[in-house]
Amino acid sequence: MRLPKKKARIVLNAVEELSRQQVIDATTAEKIRANIQCIAFDWRRLARYSFIIAIVCVVIAVGAAVADRWLMDLLEKVFSLPWALKSVVCAALSAGIIFLGLNRRRKYPAKVFSNEAVFFLGVLGVAGSIACLGKALDNGSGHFSLLLLLATVIYGVLGLLLESKLIWVFTLMSLGGWFGAETGYASGWGAYYLGMAYPLRFVVFGAGLTGASWLMARQGRFAEMFGVTRVMGLLYLFIALWILSIWGNYQDYESWHRSGHWQMLHWSVYFGLAAAGAIFLGLRNDDGVLRGFGLTFLGINLYTRFFELFWEGLHKAILFAILALSFWLIGSRAESIWQMRGLKKQIPLHKPR
Repeated sequence: MRLPKKKARIVLNAVEELSRQQVIDATTAEKIRANIQCIAFDWRRLARYSFIIAIVCVVIAVGAAVADRWLMDLLEKVFSLPWALKSVVCAALSAGIIFLGLNRRRKYPAKVFSNEAVFFLGVLGVAGSIACLGKALDNGSGHFSLLLLLATVIYGVLGLLLESKLIWVFTLMSLGGWFGAETGYASGWGAYYLGMAYPLRFVVFGAGLTGASWLMARQGRFAEMFGVTRVMGLLYLFIALWILSIWGNYQDYESWHRSGHWQMLHWSVYFGLAAAGAIFLGLRNDDGVLRGFGLTFLGINLYTRFFELFWEGLHKAILFAILALSFWLIGSRAESIWQMRGLKKQIPLHKPR
C-alpha cells in the first residue's frame, strides 16, 4: 500500500491506537505496518499537470506570435500560400504528429499523459487544416456548420482508431458545435428553432447524447468511449438546464427582463427534478457519476435561486455571510465523510480473537 507521508502517518497512528485497544492483534498490526510504503512525492500528478501547463503554454505562445504584428507580417510573407495548400500542409503536419504519437505510445505505453499531449497537438493541426479548408471553400453562405460536422467525423474516426478518449472529447465538442450552428443556420440565425431557444435545444441534445452513450456500452470499440460520452452528455444536459432556469425560453433580453422570477419557476423545477432523478438513479445503481452530477447541480440550482430571490432585497454583508456559513458547513461535512471513507478503505479491521 503506497501512501503519501501525511496519509501514511494517519494510518500508522490509527493502527497503533487499534492495536493498543486490542481491536486488532499485534500480528495483524505488524502486517499492516510492513505493507505501508511512504510516497515522497506524487510524480503522477506532477506529470499530468506539467503536460497540461505545457499545452497551455504552446497555445499562449502561438497566440503571442499571432498578436505580434511584425512576426505576423513575416509569417504572411513566408507562408503566402493559397488556403487550400495551407490546409494540405496543416493536414500533413497533423498526420506526422499523430504518427509520432502512435510510435511513442507503442514504445512507452505507460507514459499516458505525454502520449495524449502529442495527440492533442495533432488535434490542433486537424482544426487548423479544417479552418483553412473553410477559407478556401467560403462562398459567403455562412454555412460553416458543415466544417464542424467534418471535424466531428475526422475526430470520431481518429478517436476510435487511436482509442484516445481525449480525441473523443473533441469529437463530442465538435458535435455540439455543429448542432448549435446547424440549428442556427436552419432558423436563419433567429432565436428559435422549432419553438426552442438555444438552451432548450441543448437540453434535448444533452439528453439524446446521454441516451446514446448507453447504446454504445455494448458496441465493441464504442464501449471504450461510453464513460466519456455519458459525462459529456450530462454536462451538456445540466449546463443547458441551468441556463434555461435563469434565462428561460425567451428570444431576447427585453422579453426576459419583463418576465418575473415566478414565470420561470417551472424551469427551475424541471432542473431540480432532473438533478433529483440523477441522485436517485445514482443511489439505486451505485453510480458515482450520476450521483455526483445530481448533487452538484442540485446545489447549483439552490444557490442560483438564492441569488435570484435575495440579491436585491438582502444586505450584501448578510447575503455573503449566509453563503460563507453554508459553504463552511458543506466543507466540514464533506471533510468528515472523506476522512471516514479513507480510513475504512485503508485499514482492514479484524475482530479480536
